[in-house]
Amino acid sequence: MRTLALNTLILLTCLSLITPAQAADEIAYEQQASVMIPMRDGVELSTDFYFPKGYKGKMPLILVRTVYNKRQVFGWNPAWVALIGQGYALAIQDIRGRYESGGSYKLGMGRREDGIDTLDWITRQDWSNGKVATAGCSYQGESQVVLAATNHPALVTAVPMWPGSGFYAPGRAWQAWSGGVFELGQTAGWFAGSGSKVYTQPPEGVDRGEYFREYGGKIEMTPPVDFARYLKELQTLPTIDVLQRAGVPPTDFETWRRSAPDGDYYRNLDLVQRDDEFSIPALFMDSWYDYGATETLEMFAQFSANGRTEAARKHQYLVIGPGTHCSFSGATENTIVGERPVGDARYPYHQLQIDWYNYWMKGEDNGVLDRDRIHYFQMGDNEWKSTNQWPPEGVIPQKWYFSSQEGANSRIGDGRLLREASKTANDDRFTYDPGNPVPSLGGHTCCTGTDTEAGGYDQSEIELRDDVLVYTSEPLTEDLEMVGRINARLYVSSSAKDTDFTVKLLDVYPDGTAYNIQEGALRMRYRNSLRDSELMTPGEIYPADIDLHTTANTFKAGHRIRVEISSSNYPRLERNLNTGGNNYDETTYIKADNRLLLGGQKASYIALPIKTRSLAAGGRNPV
Repeated sequence: MRTLALNTLILLTCLSLITPAQAADEIAYEQQASVMIPMRDGVELSTDFYFPKGYKGKMPLILVRTVYNKRQVFGWNPAWVALIGQGYALAIQDIRGRYESGGSYKLGMGRREDGIDTLDWITRQDWSNGKVATAGCSYQGESQVVLAATNHPALVTAVPMWPGSGFYAPGRAWQAWSGGVFELGQTAGWFAGSGSKVYTQPPEGVDRGEYFREYGGKIEMTPPVDFARYLKELQTLPTIDVLQRAGVPPTDFETWRRSAPDGDYYRNLDLVQRDDEFSIPALFMDSWYDYGATETLEMFAQFSANGRTEAARKHQYLVIGPGTHCSFSGATENTIVGERPVGDARYPYHQLQIDWYNYWMKGEDNGVLDRDRIHYFQMGDNEWKSTNQWPPEGVIPQKWYFSSQEGANSRIGDGRLLREASKTANDDRFTYDPGNPVPSLGGHTCCTGTDTEAGGYDQSEIELRDDVLVYTSEPLTEDLEMVGRINARLYVSSSAKDTDFTVKLLDVYPDGTAYNIQEGALRMRYRNSLRDSELMTPGEIYPADIDLHTTANTFKAGHRIRVEISSSNYPRLERNLNTGGNNYDETTYIKADNRLLLGGQKASYIALPIKTRSLAAGGRNPV
């Protein structure tokens, strides 16, 4: 039987991507384990400290606040170990209610206060020189940006890696939703493996620190999860109690699913808000096949625009690679993302972190700022590029219209992607059956626990389904460089009161391999507001604006651009049962006959952000 906590899977994945320049056993350090730091309400947070061997005097500290087991986190990033060897202290803390820390765990709540109290305690220690920086990926990156919003005077800089879940974009809190559609595979998978609210506690009357220093690495801290059972239950209805049926310990999953995408619950989470200000420089990192790259870009812009100091406004930096979640240091000469080859994507993440910390924490003149503020990987061209603004200069939206004569159902149909809309109105139709949804394959996701995770995969087999509309351009006669945010405007109707529409952008290689580049979705009840729902009138035509988020991909000469349109992407996205009900607590469904309008006054299209230098003089089409 397959029994493995998902955070362990994430740990193993991260470790497989890291090639330490200096292994932990090459650096002499001293550890003080399970130090209990008191919070303002008396709750103690367990923190492991690592110091240079034989340390004397005062030193700066790197702080990592984690939802995962602090005992497993130490080896995740080789830069941290190297920094200990250069005179830094490192602190890794279990957040409130997790593993060895006291209190009640509630995802996304109370982190600013606990972060402030932790910084106050650290800077009172005899060994502290009063300077603290933060570090870490994923939840640890999220913790950094939230703490940065407190503007604590001891906080000098941050390196938020893959931190997009820390930013509140309306309807995208924690990237648990996409266009009002619940990100089921990612969110349920994460809660199943990492959302437990139940942890082993010391016997009554026993000192918490002493107990965990003695037993912390020897006992099972939370009940294990049978992921084979969980994945089986994920295929059944209703959604709301899938974790309970799978025997997962109590989590906040049901609350997250019951809440509206932009409802009060999500608005009140302790995430970076658009009016937050910042006093520190930060080095952001993310990747194109991560779920939160768009939100990381938004945070980068907000840190720059809302900087309280000149250093904060001028010194926000960003690196975006081609990989999946927390894939730093995982690139090779022949990098593969999912199944998609992207060439030599190596990047000096390790040394960049060290140089960044040394510049801001020690004043080391190492030239780390002598670079453009944004470095990003242009897939297709398979090379690193740089700019000082986002999107880069010269990017304009270019519309590509959907067209067919006999029908675009499957790639066997005659769906075409054209630069000009047909003057003649037409439509394509398909039937969406929630009992037979379009299967998920790769994409911008994480933590699902399934055999196929994020990345680019050949979608050709999926494109043989009649409930997938497929629109393909002619082979390009020249390269088309796309970089920025992608949007689609569909004109649609349905026989149902509510249904979903999904849009997937693909790069079709000369051999016919069709790799997914980006994707988005819209639950039609949220077409006007992600806070308030409004059902459709069956048969009535509605505009549907779908956000496909952000990426950078060059469609090479000889390649073709393709768009898939359907109504499901399961189990990544929760199925719409088409009833107009809650979906999450329902077990019955109906089929929906869905319609996409083409040409005429209501011509559906996708808008690609194209760099103008990749367009021929005079606006000539590249096909």
